Amino acid sequence: MTQGTPDNPFGEGGFDMNALLQQAQAMQEQMMSAQAELASAEVDGTVGDGLVTVKVNGTGELIGVKIRSGSFDPDDTEDLEDLIVAAYRDARARADALAGEKLGPLTSGLGELGGPAGGPSGGSPVGF
Repeated sequence: MTQGTPDNPFGEGGFDMNALLQQAQAMQEQMMSAQAELASAEVDGTVGDGLVTVKVNGTGELIGVKIRSGSFDPDDTEDLEDLIVAAYRDARARADALAGEKLGPLTSGLGELGGPAGGPSGGSPVGF
């Protein structure tokens, strides 16, 4: 290994802070773009052969509920409540899967910013 200089203490092929900062900025821009895509995406969850359909955005925020009329006993609200919860869980699972598809490739590269994923403490992917 070659000796470092005051300008580059890591020697030839050493640590390039500018390249690291550019990579981090590019990843941040990609992450923000993916998050914006998720916020505008819509995902449905359906139960009971379409009896209840719930719509969430890509971040899991509830944005709509549809209940097929005449398909349930109006005096049995407990069943309807259960169907709404189940439809929401289905929609949320689909939104989580979509988020994994969009964000997974970006978050898997976070470990490259400062060593192994989890950083020196082994904590979060960004080492905090």
